[in-house]
Amino acid sequence: MTTCLFPVLAMGAPIGENAPEWAKMLNTMLFPVLIFVVLYFMLIRPQQKKQKETQKMLESLRSGDKVVTTSGILGTVTNVKEKTVIVRIADNVKVELLRSAVQTVTQRTSEDDQPASKN
Repeated sequence: MTTCLFPVLAMGAPIGENAPEWAKMLNTMLFPVLIFVVLYFMLIRPQQKKQKETQKMLESLRSGDKVVTTSGILGTVTNVKEKTVIVRIADNVKVELLRSAVQTVTQRTSEDDQPASKN
């Protein structure tokens, strides 16, 4: 079936010197526009979606959540402040980190627990 289409496609007139100006411009602009559309849906849009999910995760941090930081430290959130969180990484060892340093929440506290106070 595809062999039948090749002669039909080959019969189309190429854009040459006698083509209208709009056809030449369309032929020139079509490829960059198609490239931009493909890049938008393959790169830009998924990145924006991931960024929104990360922002939502950081805003919903609360005391008791088990987290992994960007440096690979595992710990439990003990207090949430406006821009920072205090993470317990061992017995009697607490570290204050920026919220943006939290990469993943591995285990959430139950919904019945009170959210951490924002100081």
